Amino acid sequence: MHSAAVALLDKGDGFATTAELLAVMTRKELRVQIRNGGLVRVWYGVYAASAPDLRGRLAALDLFIRQHAVACMGTAAALYGFDVENTSQVHVLDPGVRMRPTTGLMVHQRVGAPLQRVDGRLATAPAWTAVEVARQLRRPRALATLDAALHVNACSRVQLESAVREQKGRRGIVQVRGLLPYADGRAESAMESEARLVMIDYGLPMPELQYEIVGLDGTVYRVDFAWPKQRVVAEYESVDWHAGRLEMIRDKKRYAGVQEVNWTLVPITADDVRWEPWRLADRLRHHLSRSAAAS
Repeated sequence: MHSAAVALLDKGDGFATTAELLAVMTRKELRVQIRNGGLVRVWYGVYAASAPDLRGRLAALDLFIRQHAVACMGTAAALYGFDVENTSQVHVLDPGVRMRPTTGLMVHQRVGAPLQRVDGRLATAPAWTAVEVARQLRRPRALATLDAALHVNACSRVQLESAVREQKGRRGIVQVRGLLPYADGRAESAMESEARLVMIDYGLPMPELQYEIVGLDGTVYRVDFAWPKQRVVAEYESVDWHAGRLEMIRDKKRYAGVQEVNWTLVPITADDVRWEPWRLADRLRHHLSRSAAAS
């Protein structure tokens, strides 16, 4: 890359504007750098040497709007650590200057939204963010968002309840209010949350989450869902399950260890949860009933 451009980027914490770059190179040289990948356009008129991460994209946006952007929605959730939707667009509050939504950028009007600083940047408060994101999603993903916010200790249940009251009357808030009593920070993945909602919707007894079972050799096995009285456990198997030989051996030993102490293990897949929830519910109910009758 052009040596003067490198120095300029270093001075600007990795970013430079078109005007700054044109002060050290010609417009033709700038076009060549962009075409050859030496410079990447982050936002209109703002460049970097390579595609930045989320915090970098926000820093570049600061340069573009000449003030600090305030994160909201999925971007705020990502900063707090509970973005289960893997948000790709950057979501910010309207900065009060001329800035329109563009590719990769959404600008929101959220007058009165409480703010909190995270990693040196202002963002909508975590509980407010979790409720606002959940309002936009289908019920399974909404519950996953609430679970994740509690799991990373971004906020408390009381704070979520307060945020629900503050957003009264807004689209989707009735759904979130109905899900809030079921939100549980012990859930360790979004799909675990979705599976638990199937159990809720089909009237199954609520399981213990992240339950520990002691094997014959003293090994402690932690399972996703457990009904201790019936000695039934259910485990969500992700797409990455058995991704390699060592993982396969580890999981086989783990499952065998649970079964050796007389627990019935029911595997759960994404297809069970999303495409055949009634069959999953029937399967779990069958094992729970059979175990109860045998005791």
